[in-house]
Amino acid sequence: MTILNWNVYEITTEIVLINGVMLRGRLRKLGLENEVDILTENASDKENCVRFALLDNKDLPIFSEYITSIIPDSKIDLVLENVKNPVLSKLKVNIEDRYSL
Repeated sequence: MTILNWNVYEITTEIVLINGVMLRGRLRKLGLENEVDILTENASDKENCVRFALLDNKDLPIFSEYITSIIPDSKIDLVLENVKNPVLSKLKVNIEDRYSL
């Protein structure tokens, strides 16, 4: 069995509020329509921020073009690469050394 590696991106804006406007659901639907695996979540550790994760960077243009078309002042940044089983709401949870079993 193979664990998947995800790349995590942040969407932020200066003016437009992006929480509570069904952005996560829209990104999920866009992924379904384009047959692309995507995870998406509101950030709980950063204001006015939505995070999403993709398995392949080649799929990023599908989402970045859509996001900038509906939210012109949006900024999309790659914040983590090759993360196994990512938690998107709080990035520090993805630091494996923080935990022991």
